[in-house]
Amino acid sequence: MAKPYLFSVDLEDLRFGMPDGLSYKERVPANVHAYFDWLNKHGFKCTFFVVGDVAEVYPSLIREICHEGHELACHMHRHIPLDKLTRESFKDGLEANREAILRAGAAGVKGFRAPIFSLMPSTAWAYDVLSELGFSYSSSVLPAKNPFYGWAEFGRRPRKVRGIVEIPMTVEKFGPLNIPIAGGVYFRIIPALLVRRSVRKYLKTDLPLLGYFHPYDIDLEQERFMHPEINDSRFYNFLMYYNRKNVFQRLDAVIRMGFTVCTCAEYIRTHAREIDESD
Repeated sequence: MAKPYLFSVDLEDLRFGMPDGLSYKERVPANVHAYFDWLNKHGFKCTFFVVGDVAEVYPSLIREICHEGHELACHMHRHIPLDKLTRESFKDGLEANREAILRAGAAGVKGFRAPIFSLMPSTAWAYDVLSELGFSYSSSVLPAKNPFYGWAEFGRRPRKVRGIVEIPMTVEKFGPLNIPIAGGVYFRIIPALLVRRSVRKYLKTDLPLLGYFHPYDIDLEQERFMHPEINDSRFYNFLMYYNRKNVFQRLDAVIRMGFTVCTCAEYIRTHAREIDESD
């Protein structure tokens, strides 16, 4: 039986977070269609975590995602990490996010991912708001120390927190660090042999493999600019562009190992008995 790979797309437009962003070319729809091509090649459905401003600007793209049979979930109305918000502003932004997705054509929205995986002990009040608004799951925790955000003590196993199922990011130990191996910039910069070796371990566990990608992770035509939210670091900006051309090849290698992509909602539905309750 194939193991679940919770491949997901964080649907955001980098240009919206930059003062001069709209002077650059629109790239999001073309990159989403490239993901469609790969997913359809394998017959997969995945979860798209959508920023509200993207749903407002690209409603027809949201309808396409629905038509393709993928799950739509929230990624905040603006791409702002939780520690920059209050409980009240988080609630308002989350409601606006969900409404924008629903107006664009989604039938229902039950999932959430915090920008930059910014759900950590100091922002755990977010679970109360998610429960209050009727969400059922989150995929917002990076269970490791990180230069930006992380909750190292959370652990690798999905569990319920205040009634919300949290599916943490998959991490693997490299030297003194635990880093995500199945998505984003890490998936691109870690040598392919090490990615395969790390991913293969999950075939022998009862844990899902969870990864995240963005429109830009596969974009070979994006103009060069300093990406937002990386503290103007030239090194991080270099990594943002590095090895995009091999993402689909690497994803195919993961699938050949014995993984199959499914939505977060489908994983929770089929593995509900394995998910423990916690405070």
